[in-house]
Amino acid sequence: MKYELGRCLLSERLLESNMTASELARTLLYKPERITDFVENKRIMPLKSAISIADTLGCDVNDLYELVTIESNVLN
Repeated sequence: MKYELGRCLLSERLLESNMTASELARTLLYKPERITDFVENKRIMPLKSAISIADTLGCDVNDLYELVTIESNVLN
């Protein structure tokens, strides 16, 4: 099965963790604008950032984005 990233779920994970985007940025030494760009889907998180963010928020990397299933037309 093939997937592509859907909507970023970082804002939901922040709410669940009782953390603001500014606090997350400060904790990870990121510019606040970078976190805002992730939340607003203006930028896709690099894997390294996603791992750090998930660890900080106590969630799984897969919990940071909706995954959209893509049908693949593979020739036999």
